[in-house]
Amino acid sequence: MHSLTRTRNILLTALAMPMLGLAGCSASPPDANAAGDRAATATPQADAASDTALRDAIQAPQDKARAVEDTLQQAADAQRAAIDAAEAGDASN
Repeated sequence: MHSLTRTRNILLTALAMPMLGLAGCSASPPDANAAGDRAATATPQADAASDTALRDAIQAPQDKARAVEDTLQQAADAQRAAIDAAEAGDASN
C-alpha cells in the first residue's frame, strides 16, 4: 500500500514538473514601452500627491494609537492617584 502511494506521488511529480516549465515559458514578457509610457506621463505633482496620500494613510492609525495611549496613561495615572489616596487614608486609621 505504501509503495503504491509513493509510486503515485512520483508519477504526479514527474508529470507536473514539465507542465509547470511549459506554463512558465509560454507567458509573454511585459511590454517595456507601456510601463515607460506610464512613467513618462506621471507628473511630479501627481507623485507628490500620491506620496502625501500614502504618508497620511500610514500616519493616521499611528496618530490614533498615540491618542489612545495618552488617554490610557491619563486613566492609569488617575487610578494610581486614587489608590495612593486610599492607601494614605488607610495608613492614618
